[in-house]
Amino acid sequence: MATVGDAERHGLQDSVTVSQVLREGTLTVEGRLSGASNATLLCIAELDGVQIECVYKPVMGERPLWDFPDGTLGHREVAAYEVAATFAHVSGDDAVLIPETIWREEGPFGEGSCQRWIDVSETQLVDIIESQEEQRGWLSVLEASDDFGRPVQLIHQDDARLRQMALLDIVTNNSDRKGGHILVDQQGNLFGVDHGLCFNVEDKLRTVLWGWAGQPLTAEESASLKLLRDQLVSGDLGTRLAAHLEPFELDISVERIEHLLHKGHFVEPTSRWPSIPWPAF
Repeated sequence: MATVGDAERHGLQDSVTVSQVLREGTLTVEGRLSGASNATLLCIAELDGVQIECVYKPVMGERPLWDFPDGTLGHREVAAYEVAATFAHVSGDDAVLIPETIWREEGPFGEGSCQRWIDVSETQLVDIIESQEEQRGWLSVLEASDDFGRPVQLIHQDDARLRQMALLDIVTNNSDRKGGHILVDQQGNLFGVDHGLCFNVEDKLRTVLWGWAGQPLTAEESASLKLLRDQLVSGDLGTRLAAHLEPFELDISVERIEHLLHKGHFVEPTSRWPSIPWPAF
């Protein structure tokens, strides 16, 4: 649903939401994001005189991967947004940590996902620094040496929104949480993007947000995760995700939440799968 801020920013009328413009509006391709692995097109969606910049990822532009079924990455983008929106709702938080993302049956290059574009600020919540000293307000992910033998450290801010994003990544089994996939817009809102590599049935969590690994879940986090699980099992969320994920992928997502609740703490890296995406940014 469009917020008041969205309405002011996009000129939305009371009867039109961001999602409606993305789903029903005419898409005009403005350019291509050349650094993306798959076809990622910057577009203008227009409906009833309202224009919204968006990122359109057609299925026909998806590069085949050995560990994800062909033609499913856009569906996973939409599913991740649906989970994030529900998680924000059950947590009593208005901030959805993924921009509005919908599925389009038609577009300039066929069906695919469509996500609201984010105008980013220069704020950085993840960084690599030439030091191994503790940074106040930041959490260390790993320590290493650069090509010249100097100590470096991958760090991220100790931010409540990032912590919730880290939980979402565990639930969705995000295999590609790079630093560059964490954005702060001009109004200071936090968003994560690029969720095509989520919901794999195997444990493939790869993220730069390991700062809370092993830390206990708060009572509020546990309560929100239980509500999220219930929405997946018997609520509207499960119904919506069924259009984008296979039944066994939904079942594994529920099991993942239940495992998280049973352990009572953030998961920790294992040796079964690389824990940091490459490149990290």
